[in-house]
Amino acid sequence: MNTQRAAAIAASPVMAHVTCNGEPVYIQHVDEGNQTARIYPLNQPENEKEVPLSELIEH
Repeated sequence: MNTQRAAAIAASPVMAHVTCNGEPVYIQHVDEGNQTARIYPLNQPENEKEVPLSELIEH
């Protein structure tokens, strides 16, 4: 996923369908400098992690 789209999704009040390795996730924050995003699985909000933007797919 490109940086601008990931940042737009993170800032939007509308929930987008995004997955990371096949798992639905919520994007909390995008670090444009590092090309990473802070995410968590929708069914496990306590499991936050930082992943490369390349691992995120919008459906």
